[in-house]
Amino acid sequence: MKTFALMAATALVAATAMAQAEEVRIGIAAEPYPPFASPDAAGNWVGWEVEIIDAVCAAAELDCVLTPTAWDGIIPALVSERIDAIMASMSITADRMQTIDFSDRYYNTPTVIVGQKGIEMDATPEGLSGKVLGVQVSTIHQTYAQTYFEAATELRTYQTQDEANQDLASGRIDATQADSLAMDDFLKTDAGACCEVKGTVAQDEAILGAGVGAGVRKGDDALREALNRGIAAILEDGTYEEITVRYFATSIYGN
Repeated sequence: MKTFALMAATALVAATAMAQAEEVRIGIAAEPYPPFASPDAAGNWVGWEVEIIDAVCAAAELDCVLTPTAWDGIIPALVSERIDAIMASMSITADRMQTIDFSDRYYNTPTVIVGQKGIEMDATPEGLSGKVLGVQVSTIHQTYAQTYFEAATELRTYQTQDEANQDLASGRIDATQADSLAMDDFLKTDAGACCEVKGTVAQDEAILGAGVGAGVRKGDDALREALNRGIAAILEDGTYEEITVRYFATSIYGN
Protein backbone atom coordinates (compact mmCIF):
# COMPACT_ATOMS: atom_id res chain seq x y z
CA MET A 1 0.00 0.00 0.00
CA LYS A 2 2.83 2.36 0.90
CA THR A 3 4.60 1.48 -2.35
CA PHE A 4 1.46 2.29 -4.36
CA ALA A 5 0.99 5.57 -2.51
CA LEU A 6 4.63 6.50 -3.13
CA MET A 7 4.30 5.71 -6.83
CA ALA A 8 1.11 7.75 -7.05
CA ALA A 9 2.76 10.68 -5.28
CA THR A 10 5.78 10.49 -7.58
CA ALA A 11 3.51 10.47 -10.63
CA LEU A 12 1.63 13.48 -9.31
CA VAL A 13 4.86 15.43 -8.74
CA ALA A 14 6.04 14.55 -12.24
CA ALA A 15 2.72 15.61 -13.77
CA THR A 16 2.78 18.87 -11.83
CA ALA A 17 6.33 19.61 -12.95
CA MET A 18 5.37 18.88 -16.53
CA ALA A 19 2.36 21.22 -16.29
CA GLN A 20 4.52 23.95 -14.81
CA ALA A 21 7.11 23.54 -17.58
CA GLU A 22 4.53 23.67 -20.38
CA GLU A 23 4.90 26.73 -22.53
CA VAL A 24 2.22 29.40 -22.48
CA ARG A 25 2.03 31.01 -25.91
CA ILE A 26 1.37 34.72 -25.41
CA GLY A 27 -0.10 36.29 -28.52
CA ILE A 28 1.14 39.78 -29.33
CA ALA A 29 0.19 41.74 -32.44
CA ALA A 30 2.57 41.01 -35.32
CA GLU A 31 2.32 44.66 -36.33
CA PRO A 32 4.63 47.12 -34.49
CA TYR A 33 2.86 49.15 -31.81
CA PRO A 34 5.49 51.29 -30.08
CA PRO A 35 6.12 51.95 -27.27
CA PHE A 36 4.20 48.83 -26.23
CA ALA A 37 5.68 46.19 -28.54
CA SER A 38 7.83 46.35 -31.65
CA PRO A 39 10.82 44.47 -33.07
CA ASP A 40 14.28 46.02 -32.69
CA ALA A 41 17.01 45.98 -35.34
CA ALA A 42 17.88 42.41 -34.43
CA GLY A 43 14.26 41.28 -34.66
CA ASN A 44 13.76 40.97 -30.90
CA TRP A 45 10.46 42.22 -29.52
CA VAL A 46 10.88 45.12 -27.11
CA GLY A 47 8.67 47.67 -25.39
CA TRP A 48 6.65 48.36 -22.27
CA GLU A 49 4.13 45.58 -22.83
CA VAL A 50 6.85 43.05 -23.66
CA GLU A 51 8.56 43.83 -20.35
CA ILE A 52 5.23 43.61 -18.51
CA ILE A 53 4.55 40.21 -20.07
CA ASP A 54 7.97 38.96 -18.93
CA ALA A 55 7.39 40.29 -15.41
CA VAL A 56 3.85 38.90 -15.10
CA CYS A 57 4.92 35.47 -16.34
CA ALA A 58 7.90 35.39 -13.98
CA ALA A 59 5.74 36.37 -11.00
CA ALA A 60 3.13 33.77 -11.94
CA GLU A 61 5.82 31.13 -12.55
CA LEU A 62 4.66 30.63 -16.13
CA ASP A 63 6.99 29.63 -18.98
CA CYS A 64 5.80 32.14 -21.58
CA VAL A 65 6.84 32.48 -25.20
CA LEU A 66 5.88 35.49 -27.33
CA THR A 67 3.89 34.50 -30.40
CA PRO A 68 3.39 37.36 -32.91
CA THR A 69 -0.02 37.05 -34.55
CA ALA A 70 -1.83 39.28 -37.04
CA TRP A 71 -4.08 41.60 -35.04
CA ASP A 72 -7.25 40.96 -37.03
CA GLY A 73 -6.85 37.21 -36.48
CA ILE A 74 -5.63 37.22 -32.90
CA ILE A 75 -8.93 36.26 -31.22
CA PRO A 76 -9.55 33.40 -33.71
CA ALA A 77 -5.98 32.24 -32.99
CA LEU A 78 -6.79 32.13 -29.28
CA VAL A 79 -10.10 30.33 -29.72
CA SER A 80 -8.52 27.74 -32.05
CA GLU A 81 -5.69 27.15 -29.53
CA ARG A 82 -2.85 28.42 -31.71
CA ILE A 83 -2.05 30.73 -28.80
CA ASP A 84 -2.97 30.50 -25.12
CA ALA A 85 -3.40 34.16 -24.16
CA ILE A 86 -3.49 37.61 -25.74
CA MET A 87 -1.44 40.43 -24.26
CA ALA A 88 -1.54 42.98 -27.06
CA SER A 89 -3.11 46.14 -25.66
CA MET A 90 -6.54 44.55 -26.04
CA SER A 91 -9.31 46.44 -24.27
CA ILE A 92 -11.75 44.54 -22.08
CA THR A 93 -15.13 45.01 -23.76
CA ALA A 94 -18.53 43.35 -23.39
CA ASP A 95 -18.46 42.41 -27.07
CA ARG A 96 -15.16 40.56 -26.78
CA MET A 97 -16.23 38.92 -23.53
CA GLN A 98 -18.92 37.08 -25.45
CA THR A 99 -16.09 35.13 -27.11
CA ILE A 100 -13.18 35.16 -24.64
CA ASP A 101 -12.44 35.84 -20.98
CA PHE A 102 -10.08 38.47 -19.59
CA SER A 103 -7.65 38.84 -16.73
CA ASP A 104 -7.71 41.85 -14.46
CA ARG A 105 -6.75 45.17 -16.03
CA TYR A 106 -3.05 45.95 -16.41
CA TYR A 107 -3.38 49.43 -17.92
CA ASN A 108 -5.99 51.99 -18.92
CA THR A 109 -5.43 55.21 -20.86
CA PRO A 110 -7.66 57.70 -22.72
CA THR A 111 -8.58 57.61 -26.40
CA VAL A 112 -7.65 60.70 -28.39
CA ILE A 113 -8.07 62.34 -31.75
CA VAL A 114 -4.78 63.48 -33.28
CA GLY A 115 -4.93 65.76 -36.30
CA GLN A 116 -3.04 68.13 -38.57
CA LYS A 117 -1.90 71.28 -36.77
CA GLY A 118 -3.28 73.56 -39.46
CA ILE A 119 -6.81 72.15 -39.38
CA GLU A 120 -9.28 73.24 -36.72
CA MET A 121 -11.14 70.31 -35.16
CA ASP A 122 -11.94 68.65 -31.87
CA ALA A 123 -12.90 65.16 -30.67
CA THR A 124 -16.64 65.50 -31.36
CA PRO A 125 -18.87 64.65 -34.32
CA GLU A 126 -19.30 68.37 -34.98
CA GLY A 127 -15.57 69.03 -34.73
CA LEU A 128 -14.77 66.23 -37.18
CA SER A 129 -17.53 67.06 -39.62
CA GLY A 130 -16.25 66.91 -43.18
CA LYS A 131 -12.85 65.56 -42.11
CA VAL A 132 -11.14 62.32 -43.16
CA LEU A 133 -10.50 60.14 -40.11
CA GLY A 134 -8.22 57.10 -40.14
CA VAL A 135 -8.61 54.14 -37.76
CA GLN A 136 -7.06 50.70 -37.39
CA VAL A 137 -9.31 47.79 -38.37
CA SER A 138 -10.73 45.39 -35.79
CA THR A 139 -10.12 47.80 -32.92
CA ILE A 140 -12.29 49.61 -30.41
CA HIS A 141 -11.35 52.79 -32.28
CA GLN A 142 -12.95 51.57 -35.50
CA THR A 143 -16.11 50.60 -33.61
CA TYR A 144 -16.22 53.92 -31.77
CA ALA A 145 -15.64 55.99 -34.92
CA GLN A 146 -18.31 54.06 -36.82
CA THR A 147 -20.74 54.65 -33.95
CA TYR A 148 -20.10 58.33 -33.29
CA PHE A 149 -18.33 59.90 -36.28
CA GLU A 150 -19.28 58.03 -39.45
CA ALA A 151 -22.37 60.12 -40.19
CA ALA A 152 -20.32 63.31 -40.46
CA THR A 153 -16.84 62.02 -41.31
CA GLU A 154 -15.17 60.03 -44.07
CA LEU A 155 -13.63 56.98 -42.39
CA ARG A 156 -10.58 55.19 -43.75
CA THR A 157 -9.36 51.93 -42.25
CA TYR A 158 -5.81 50.63 -41.96
CA GLN A 159 -4.31 47.27 -41.07
CA THR A 160 -1.95 48.95 -38.59
CA GLN A 161 -1.91 52.21 -36.64
CA ASP A 162 1.51 52.91 -38.13
CA GLU A 163 -0.04 53.01 -41.62
CA ALA A 164 -2.68 55.46 -40.39
CA ASN A 165 0.05 57.61 -38.85
CA GLN A 166 1.99 57.63 -42.12
CA ASP A 167 -1.05 58.85 -44.04
CA LEU A 168 -1.70 61.47 -41.35
CA ALA A 169 1.88 62.75 -41.61
CA SER A 170 1.66 62.91 -45.41
CA GLY A 171 -1.67 64.74 -45.35
CA ARG A 172 -3.75 61.95 -46.94
CA ILE A 173 -6.05 62.00 -43.91
CA ASP A 174 -6.93 64.83 -41.54
CA ALA A 175 -6.92 62.92 -38.25
CA THR A 176 -6.70 59.56 -36.55
CA GLN A 177 -8.23 58.08 -33.42
CA ALA A 178 -6.06 55.89 -31.17
CA ASP A 179 -4.74 55.28 -27.68
CA SER A 180 -3.20 58.40 -26.16
CA LEU A 181 0.10 56.75 -25.20
CA ALA A 182 0.67 55.22 -28.61
CA MET A 183 0.02 58.60 -30.19
CA ASP A 184 2.32 60.37 -27.72
CA ASP A 185 5.11 58.18 -29.04
CA PHE A 186 4.25 59.10 -32.64
CA LEU A 187 4.08 62.82 -31.86
CA LYS A 188 7.67 62.74 -30.56
CA THR A 189 8.96 61.62 -33.97
CA ASP A 190 9.93 63.86 -36.88
CA ALA A 191 6.89 62.62 -38.81
CA GLY A 192 4.66 63.44 -35.85
CA ALA A 193 5.72 67.09 -35.86
CA CYS A 194 2.86 67.65 -38.32
CA CYS A 195 0.23 67.00 -35.78
CA GLU A 196 -1.20 67.51 -32.30
CA VAL A 197 -3.79 66.07 -29.94
CA LYS A 198 -7.14 67.64 -30.75
CA GLY A 199 -8.97 66.20 -27.76
CA THR A 200 -10.08 63.14 -25.82
CA VAL A 201 -13.19 61.35 -27.09
CA ALA A 202 -16.22 61.06 -24.82
CA GLN A 203 -16.00 57.89 -22.75
CA ASP A 204 -18.21 54.97 -23.76
CA GLU A 205 -17.16 51.96 -21.69
CA ALA A 206 -19.40 49.63 -23.69
CA ILE A 207 -17.18 50.30 -26.73
CA LEU A 208 -13.86 51.52 -25.33
CA GLY A 209 -13.85 49.01 -22.51
CA ALA A 210 -12.68 49.00 -18.92
CA GLY A 211 -8.96 48.99 -19.55
CA VAL A 212 -6.56 46.51 -21.10
CA GLY A 213 -6.36 42.91 -19.91
CA ALA A 214 -4.98 39.55 -21.00
CA GLY A 215 -7.43 37.58 -23.10
CA VAL A 216 -7.80 33.84 -22.45
CA ARG A 217 -10.12 31.13 -23.78
CA LYS A 218 -13.53 30.79 -22.19
CA GLY A 219 -13.26 28.52 -19.19
CA ASP A 220 -9.45 28.65 -18.91
CA ASP A 221 -9.73 29.81 -15.32
CA ALA A 222 -6.38 28.33 -14.26
CA LEU A 223 -4.43 30.52 -16.70
CA ARG A 224 -6.61 33.57 -16.06
CA GLU A 225 -6.08 33.27 -12.31
CA ALA A 226 -2.34 32.72 -12.77
CA LEU A 227 -2.09 35.89 -14.86
CA ASN A 228 -4.14 37.76 -12.25
CA ARG A 229 -1.65 36.63 -9.58
CA GLY A 230 1.23 37.83 -11.72
CA ILE A 231 -0.39 41.22 -12.37
CA ALA A 232 -1.18 41.70 -8.68
CA ALA A 233 2.35 40.70 -7.67
CA ILE A 234 4.15 43.19 -9.94
CA LEU A 235 1.78 45.97 -8.91
CA GLU A 236 2.48 45.23 -5.25
CA ASP A 237 6.26 44.76 -5.35
CA GLY A 238 6.99 47.83 -7.48
CA THR A 239 8.06 46.00 -10.65
CA TYR A 240 5.17 47.51 -12.61
CA GLU A 241 6.17 51.05 -11.70
CA GLU A 242 9.85 50.33 -12.29
CA ILE A 243 9.08 49.27 -15.86
CA THR A 244 6.55 52.06 -16.48
CA VAL A 245 8.82 54.98 -15.52
CA ARG A 246 11.28 53.93 -18.22
CA TYR A 247 8.63 54.53 -20.87
CA PHE A 248 6.08 57.05 -19.58
CA ALA A 249 6.09 60.26 -17.58
CA THR A 250 2.89 59.42 -15.70
CA SER A 251 1.06 56.38 -14.36
CA ILE A 252 -0.87 54.40 -16.97
CA TYR A 253 -2.64 51.95 -14.68
CA GLY A 254 -5.77 54.13 -14.57
CA ASN A 255 -8.41 54.61 -11.92
